[in-house]
Amino acid sequence: MNAQALFDKIKVKQVIGSLDHDIKDITTDSRTAESGSIFVASVGYTVDSHRFCQQVVDNGCKIVVVAKEQQIDGEVTQVIVPDTLRVASLLVNKLFNFPSKKLTTYGVTGTNGKTSIATMIHNIYRALNRNSAYLGTNGFQINEEKSKGANTTPETVSLTKKIKEAVDKQAEAMTLEVSSHGLSLGRLRGVEFDVAIFSNLTQDHLDFHGTMEAYSHAKSLLFSQLGQDLSKEKYVVLNNDDEFSKHLEAVTPFEVFTYGIDNEAQFMATNIHESLQGVTFDLVTPFGQFTIKSPYVGKFNISNIMAALIAVWSEGISFERLSEIVANLEPVEGRLEVLDPDLPIDLIIDYAHTADGMNKLIDAVKPFVKRRLIFLVGMAGERDMGKTPEMGSVACRADYVIFTPDNPANDDPKMLTAELAKGATHSNYIEFEDRAEGIRHAIEVAEPGDTVVLASKGREPYQIMPGHIKVPHRDDLIGLEAAYEKFGGEPHAD
Repeated sequence: MNAQALFDKIKVKQVIGSLDHDIKDITTDSRTAESGSIFVASVGYTVDSHRFCQQVVDNGCKIVVVAKEQQIDGEVTQVIVPDTLRVASLLVNKLFNFPSKKLTTYGVTGTNGKTSIATMIHNIYRALNRNSAYLGTNGFQINEEKSKGANTTPETVSLTKKIKEAVDKQAEAMTLEVSSHGLSLGRLRGVEFDVAIFSNLTQDHLDFHGTMEAYSHAKSLLFSQLGQDLSKEKYVVLNNDDEFSKHLEAVTPFEVFTYGIDNEAQFMATNIHESLQGVTFDLVTPFGQFTIKSPYVGKFNISNIMAALIAVWSEGISFERLSEIVANLEPVEGRLEVLDPDLPIDLIIDYAHTADGMNKLIDAVKPFVKRRLIFLVGMAGERDMGKTPEMGSVACRADYVIFTPDNPANDDPKMLTAELAKGATHSNYIEFEDRAEGIRHAIEVAEPGDTVVLASKGREPYQIMPGHIKVPHRDDLIGLEAAYEKFGGEPHAD
């Protein structure tokens, strides 16, 4: 596309130079800017990428979008705009012909449950033999092809390109985990969502948002961004067991479907039976009752299952068919995942990293604990410390507790574990500055019949250390290695 036609979309701009260039790409990453691309600079929290303008011009880039005029040597056109990233989302969607309009797009937001719900929707589509894409905490996936990502919700240009990639590979649906950071920073601008799903809202990310009011407002942006065009078929799926759903109902004009276990809702789970092998319940709907069996563990996963089923049902798949599919879905990696059932202990990993998530995790596991519950949890560095003592208190619902860091970054690991210990309600706990050592200790003290839960990281493959360096780390591999060494056995072949 000619840059002049592309920039016609932007009314307020100052152009220094010529826009008569053919454009094939837009990027916010200076390392990928070259001839035929537009580089969009921005002021981030740690880096002002305007300083890379000379570098991208030296690499052949002819057009840069900037917030103020730059001193650059060479042949280059500068387009000066008030909000560079807002302009980036407008340009990239026009260049790639608004890709999110070309598939069914699901957005899942909430403090806990995003990954589980989004993964379930993706796996349901695959079980229907339909091409599907997923983007979130576990990376980017088209059908079974996976790649890792740095953020739950990537910046606007990268996100749009991933949606285009899904369209190019014939995906019929794409499910996105929608983070509050992504919404606040405008990373979802231009994404045409068809179904918006809310799981729950509890304290988290106040280091970024400042207040719960600001955090909840950020979550509501997904639903307001559905728009007001009632000629379009769009749907909203809300958890009635969370009072914030009442606010979200008022944010959108589209049809709302509510689900719940404890509070009255259009879709209810009753006659619930749980084990570490999965759950069974009756899904009561406005048009009949369906028995749901699933390998997912825990009451909170029943809520996640309902959210996923209702979302896909809203797009035309019957509950009869969905109930057949969900019975055979693989558990979500790192979400209440039981590692090697042949071990004499129940070794479980989970991503729970808030007090609410930990409470739900312990609620799910406790009925099946045969002897002791050994619970390891970490606190992340450079985050809101207001939630930390409550996390320590919740962890002490277990018989023996291990406090560790979790992605300490530039914070002192000893300080992080001490903050967790402030909330301890009994003295049967220990602190480790090194998480791997804490995991090995959990296995060392475990005896046959015990349940060991490693919380807060799931299958996250790294620890963020000082200088924000990512060091390889896997809770599951460390735990299994220690368990095989103590109890015998070996990894199962895939």
